[in-house]
Amino acid sequence: MKCITFAAALLLAAMSAAAMATEKVAPALVAPTYAVPTSAEGPGFVLRPLGPDLVKIDFEAYMSSVEHLQQTFTRSKDWPHAGISDADALLDMQTEAARFAARESFAYSVLTPDGKRERGCIYVAPSPVPGYDAVVRLWVTKAEYDAGFDKALEAWAHQWVAAKWPFRKVAWPGRDIDWATWDALTKAK
Repeated sequence: MKCITFAAALLLAAMSAAAMATEKVAPALVAPTYAVPTSAEGPGFVLRPLGPDLVKIDFEAYMSSVEHLQQTFTRSKDWPHAGISDADALLDMQTEAARFAARESFAYSVLTPDGKRERGCIYVAPSPVPGYDAVVRLWVTKAEYDAGFDKALEAWAHQWVAAKWPFRKVAWPGRDIDWATWDALTKAK
């Protein structure tokens, strides 16, 4: 019986090792020596990495603007949508924090200076299109968009990325590159 148990353990270990070897691990977006920004300040806002501690205010922000974000940020009905649960929201924040820690992508909450309300988010991610080092996307709530904050945040984000990040060429889908062109580029790869 001990031989069978030992053999089974060896088989399970081999299967686990094979699974880990074939599992895709996303490469780091930036070099290990690059000091990733963990905060920043702009006119009327501060940036903080998205994570579980921000789940409540992040959820309130995007749920206040579901239709607006489906048209301006995602152009789909998948996110956000009315059926997002608290557990889904928490899992999303845990995932964003894990990607940040692994240096795979970087999601930031754009908060009021007192940190009590989210105005939007900025995402820095790998580009699926050859020729671009990264993709930067951002969104603001409908109320912030109507108040003109979208353009102000976009201008600030362009300067911040150019000054603080190690990228030569950045794609800004829906902004510097219209969505139809970006969609065609992502399908052509």
